[in-house]
Amino acid sequence: MLEWLPDKQLKKRSLEAFFDYNFLPLAKQVSAMSDKHRKTIRSFVRRTGRMTPSQKKALSELWPIYGLEFTSSPSQFDAIFQMPQPIVLEIGFGNGETLVEQASQNSDQNFLGIEVHDPGVGHCLLKAHNAGVENLRLIIHDALEVLEQQIPEASLARVNLYFPDPWPKKRHHKRRIVQPEFVELVASRLAARGTLHIATDWADYAEHIDEILSHSDRFSCTHRREHDGDQPLDRPRTKFEQRGLRQGHRICDWCFTKSA
Repeated sequence: MLEWLPDKQLKKRSLEAFFDYNFLPLAKQVSAMSDKHRKTIRSFVRRTGRMTPSQKKALSELWPIYGLEFTSSPSQFDAIFQMPQPIVLEIGFGNGETLVEQASQNSDQNFLGIEVHDPGVGHCLLKAHNAGVENLRLIIHDALEVLEQQIPEASLARVNLYFPDPWPKKRHHKRRIVQPEFVELVASRLAARGTLHIATDWADYAEHIDEILSHSDRFSCTHRREHDGDQPLDRPRTKFEQRGLRQGHRICDWCFTKSA
């Protein structure tokens, strides 16, 4: 027997059924997309930039030599590098000049660089080729995803983070790469007594770094140095450092050692 309903209630129930059937799935999709967006906070902005013909050619011809494609499974570094040596990872190497300099001067180490800006990668490839280095590989991808998925646990001897984007506006501080989760992730990828080296020219970011690392039981601060560009801590000077110095900023360098 059909249930009898007054016209007003019948119309209301019909409208509810119509909405649930037509719009509820869409609303759930939008909600899921919003949740995903909230969880994905990038520490960088991907700028295309202008690529020179030589940089384009380098990406085409030299990438097969120095490049590593991003993969969601841990890399086998013994098969990637010619010599089984300690591995130094640099996050955000810019144009790669200092990364190539380090690889050239430390042939007893293997270097892995992560960058998302194609022109900088192209420039780095040219520098690496001209310097004839063989202990260097590059990845174009989000560094956090590379650390999470592609870098095996306890496989790195050192991680370098030189002059990361300071995101100076307070509402953007959540985008700063140095966060408790990042510190924990780096610690898990470093071998015993491995080191994390950081440098910045922004005073409030230096305070932020001090605060975050002081609450971590995975690292101890073995060296902290403030200077005017004349005392970089076990690293070359970078173009971002020189830009900060021209703006009157002081430089802060750290070396954090993974706790036993």
